[in-house]
Amino acid sequence: MSAETLEEKESPQKESGPKKLTPQEKQKEQHERIQRTVIACVMGIVTGIISYLVVGTEYIAGFNSYTFLGLLIMFAGIVVQRHIFMLMKMNTSRLGKKDWLYQGFMTFAFWFIIWTFLLSGSI
Repeated sequence: MSAETLEEKESPQKESGPKKLTPQEKQKEQHERIQRTVIACVMGIVTGIISYLVVGTEYIAGFNSYTFLGLLIMFAGIVVQRHIFMLMKMNTSRLGKKDWLYQGFMTFAFWFIIWTFLLSGSI
């Protein structure tokens, strides 16, 4: 093989690599990531408060059907996030499993902290 043939075969691979983003596109992506994180945190707080209001302290004594109800409320908050993203006209098709796992974890963490804080009666 000649050197020209080898270079011709390598050049299409270089063009198909990841696209370079402009500073404006990078800033827009960063802004969308921040918005998604804030939405996940707010949904965690809201679902924690709803779980406290629906279940209350008198029914919590270990893992029972009422704690399962609190978990379902939290999972509903994760599902609602996708609809919020669509209402805000965010492109959800680019979000992979890792992104949705992050969204779910942030919602779970805030839900757990808020619900535990409210159930402890420290307010």
